[in-house]
Amino acid sequence: MNYDYIIVGAGSAGCILANRLSESGEHSVLLLEAGGKDDSFWFKIPVGFTKTYYNEKYNWMYYSEPEKELDNRSLYCPRGKVQGGSGSINAMIYVRGQQRDFDDWAAAGNPGWSYRDVLPTFRKLESHPLGNTAYHGANGPISISPMRGAVHPICHVFLEGCEQAGYRRTDDFNGEQFEGAGIYDVNTRAGRRSSSSFEYLHPALGRANLTVERNALASRILFDGERRAIGVVVRQNGDVRRFAAKREVIVAAGAVDTPKLLQLSGVGPRALLDAHNVPVVHDLPAVGQNLQDHLCVSFYYRANCKTLNDEMRPLLGKLKLALQYVLTHKGPLSMSVNQSGGFFKGRDDEPHPNLQLYFNPLSYRIPKSSKASLEPEPYSGFLLAFNPCRPTSRGSIEIASNRPEDAAKIHINALTTQKDIDEVIQGCELVRRVMSAPALKAITVEEISPGPQVQDRDALLQYFREQSGSIYHLCGSCAMGADSATSVVDARLRVHGMNALRIVDASVFPNITSGNINAPTMMVAEKGAQMILEDSQRVEIRAARPVEAVARAV
Repeated sequence: MNYDYIIVGAGSAGCILANRLSESGEHSVLLLEAGGKDDSFWFKIPVGFTKTYYNEKYNWMYYSEPEKELDNRSLYCPRGKVQGGSGSINAMIYVRGQQRDFDDWAAAGNPGWSYRDVLPTFRKLESHPLGNTAYHGANGPISISPMRGAVHPICHVFLEGCEQAGYRRTDDFNGEQFEGAGIYDVNTRAGRRSSSSFEYLHPALGRANLTVERNALASRILFDGERRAIGVVVRQNGDVRRFAAKREVIVAAGAVDTPKLLQLSGVGPRALLDAHNVPVVHDLPAVGQNLQDHLCVSFYYRANCKTLNDEMRPLLGKLKLALQYVLTHKGPLSMSVNQSGGFFKGRDDEPHPNLQLYFNPLSYRIPKSSKASLEPEPYSGFLLAFNPCRPTSRGSIEIASNRPEDAAKIHINALTTQKDIDEVIQGCELVRRVMSAPALKAITVEEISPGPQVQDRDALLQYFREQSGSIYHLCGSCAMGADSATSVVDARLRVHGMNALRIVDASVFPNITSGNINAPTMMVAEKGAQMILEDSQRVEIRAARPVEAVARAV
């Protein structure tokens, strides 16, 4: 079967691409998704992420390779295996990042990606209650809900404590003032998750020129003798199927599976491909390199006042909250558990905010077993977590074999630079500084962990090594840049040295953004779709290759 465009991956980016490329009706579009439909109730209700966190039906449930600097632990790296991808299972915090994040993208050799360049695209994709302003849009598909006025009262104690500790407040992390303490925005609509699947893909599913194939695991991209992408091979319900692309193949499988697919297809570092008996189509050394993530650690506290633990742990409390949600679409089940926090400088001489805080009005432990669920601690409690905004350690994604069904090896390579180690200490000290504020001391019985015995820098660093984990913001593994020795795609997201092959997802980030990455991933998809359509007007279509030609390329 022939299509103008084949999109691999129906995640946060792929759903947007499918909508925009099929919008005019001029192009035939095939969207391939390895998972199934997002038709479960748990994808609609915001708190539903607690039910998909360890659900192998909807989650790839990846783990990193043992991390030498993190007590040799393998970190859990959940990835969405469902229509909507990780945007269907995340905690919905909507943060774009700070201006310098994108200015650094442009400075890395990517014209058109500065903050000034991408701001109109952010405004285009969102519908914000503030309306059309210099920083927000009112008519986009993704609905943004400020949680201010709806969060648990203890969150306001946190904000008071931050002010007492000398930190400013901000009313809008996506507005003029990024730095400071505040209440997060979430992408929800009337108490329901507002994902790119619900808002972009679902309305487009009735289009005659858009085809979606689910439970279709892409195993290889097909190329002709001119390094032109001409199709994709998938495994679907036990069958091998081949699809032909007349214009482009667009890979949007995410920071783990996008480099994996390129490597399986013969595009990547020659030594790695040779080691796994993959025929080399193009020796592109940066495929799978430059991997980045935010690593987070939580400090746990027992409170002398009621917190969400008291409402969400007892069965009766769960039933009351569920009834409130069903009747009103309001209450804790309509929001993220990450309700307040902010962006701070770990030291006065830091030029930009370099630490992110999350204040949760409940405390819970990440389960060690996939059979366990996320449950509040059995006491009135809360937690305060932090992660450095722009870690400088770099990891990699590598195929484990030439079998598509085998998960790639994830090397986060954490804490391998002195800057990252220093910022861990800064983060621990920032948490303690905020928690020493009178307002927070007044509601705190004790610090459960790491506990008062952990005080000096070495002990705090060791706590991070033993207890930190991924906060699931993997990106950068097919970075955008001008040099094919150190990057994978150019500023128009075209793979270096290849034809008709693009990457449009979080793997193209040259550097990780400050904050949660779903918003910038959707921005990349909106901007990428525009680029694809613009380029389609400039380049004459080659003669369509029939399915038989694609079959011969296998």
